[in-house]
Formats: sequence, C-alpha cells, structure tokens
Amino acid sequence: MKQLMEPILFKTISQVADESVKYIENRKNHTIVPLKTRWSKFNRVTCGGIEPNMILTIAGGSGSGKSAFANTLETDLIDLNSNQDIVILSFSFEMLSYRQIGRKLSNKLRKTTSELYSAEADLSDEDFTKVKTTVESIKKYPIYYVDTPCSVEKIEETIKYFHDNIAKDKWLIVILDHTLLVEGDSERGTIVDLQKMFIRMKKLSFTSIIQISQMNRNIEQPDRLNNPSSHYPMRSDLAASDAIFQASDFVMALSRPELLGLAIYGVNRLPVKNKVYLHFLKVRDAGEPCILAFDNELKYGNLIETNTEVNKEKVIFKKFKG
Repeated sequence: MKQLMEPILFKTISQVADESVKYIENRKNHTIVPLKTRWSKFNRVTCGGIEPNMILTIAGGSGSGKSAFANTLETDLIDLNSNQDIVILSFSFEMLSYRQIGRKLSNKLRKTTSELYSAEADLSDEDFTKVKTTVESIKKYPIYYVDTPCSVEKIEETIKYFHDNIAKDKWLIVILDHTLLVEGDSERGTIVDLQKMFIRMKKLSFTSIIQISQMNRNIEQPDRLNNPSSHYPMRSDLAASDAIFQASDFVMALSRPELLGLAIYGVNRLPVKNKVYLHFLKVRDAGEPCILAFDNELKYGNLIETNTEVNKEKVIFKKFKG
C-alpha cells in the first residue's frame, strides 16, 4: 500500500487575518518601526523605510552609484536607528570590504577616496588623525562582511547561521552587492535560484534583504537615446528581470543621464547636470511607482534628496524639510 505523504504546512484564513491585524497593531503602537534612511521621500515611498520580511532591489548601470547607495543605506540603518537592535550581513562581492570602509570615511569626513588614499598629495597628519578617530566609531557597527564570491547554497547557509546565532532575537539586514557575481553554472539560472532563496530567507523572523543588480546596456541604444519617452529605465533593462520582479517588494533603478550624454532627461525634460534619478519600478503595497531626484555628491559617496518629485508623468515641486 502506498504511504501517504504529509501535507505541507497550511494556515486558515482566520489565522492569517489575525496576523494581518497584529501587524497593523504593531505598526500603530510602534512595536514594529521601519528603519529610516537619510532620504525622507525614499522613506515615504517605501512605507516608512526598510521593513522586516521584505526584499529591496537596487539596479543600475556601471557608474550609476548603486554600490554607493547601498553603502549609504548600510551606514544609515545603524546611525539613524539607534533604538533598533540590528545586525548587518554584507556580501561585498564587487568591492573589497576595506574599500567599503573607505567610502564610509569619505562620506563622514567629506574627503574623496582619492584624497584619503593620497592619490595626488599626501594626506595631512591632521586629516589622518581624523581618519583614525572616525574609524574607531565605525568599528563599533554591527556589520559583518563576506568578500569572497560564493554559491547560492553557501549564501543561504551563511544567512541561516547569522539569523540563528549572531543575529538571534535581532533584526538581520542582508546586503548583496551584486547578483551577477554569485557563483553558478549559468547567469540566469543562478539569479533565479538566488531569488527563490531570498524569498525563503525573508520569511525568517525580522530579516530584510537588500540586493544590488546590474542593468543591461539596452538603454544606451541610439533609438532610445533619441526618443525621450524611452530614456527612463524599464523592467526589461534588468538582468533576469522576471525573477527579480517576482521576488522583490521594491525594485528601483538608479540613472545618471549625464553618463548617457543627454541634454534633457525624459518626456518631463528633467535637468541632467549633476543629477541622479531613482526610478521606483515596482512598489508593492505602498502606492504608485515614481521617480525621486537627487543632487550628485557621489565623490563623497552621497546623494542629496531634492525638492523634485516625478509621479504619473508630471513634475511636482514641493516644499521639503529634510
């Protein structure tokens, strides 16, 4: 006689409804408080900031500032949420972790990394003293780096270990920079497996995933550059976009139109000089997709939120208090 298999775990709608009410109550009484960033408009669009049990994808082409954006998020989540017990696990596959610290120092000390690394003139003794003092405060951050690219399976094992041991009873933030550097037999197959794994991992108690993804070069094609209605990033511009869109709660694409040689950006004729735009391509449960504008201060690893907000093909100017 064939042995019956055990059914998978299920919940009644009554149980799930109670969980929903409990989450709403926890947001109301501030038992659950999203993690804030320095960007107020970003916080608003993401329903208050970085929430637990979510996947946030940041995409961009080379030089768009996506790694700097993630590095800023990494620091802000600690600096601006001191009342939260956080552990950050950062898979820094693209850049050696000591270079990530260099970017944090650049941001905090208002020195370019070229200046910090004495590229043209030796760093002064006074500035080096500031470096050492600032590093001592950075050392206290609960951040752990993995420099060596590895497989989806090894990433999953590491996340589980941190969740159960290092971040036990704390909020675990997982950052991956970036998806194309995960080891596997094929690029698309690896990204699909990665997204499936991240969906499993985000369901662990108080775990959030931030992944950096690469955009392809379709946006650089002449037919798109010559057509303002095609300037903005689209879903198809992301590598393995179907899998990433399905898995992610938020999908954002950073764009620096200056790098594309554009004089004006999009049908809205947005300014180009020293501007970076963050396009929300997917916004789950938090409103309409929109575009946030930033002044480019990437030389210090920073983006400055501006008063310009683009929504539903209109440019809206609002008085903004940071």
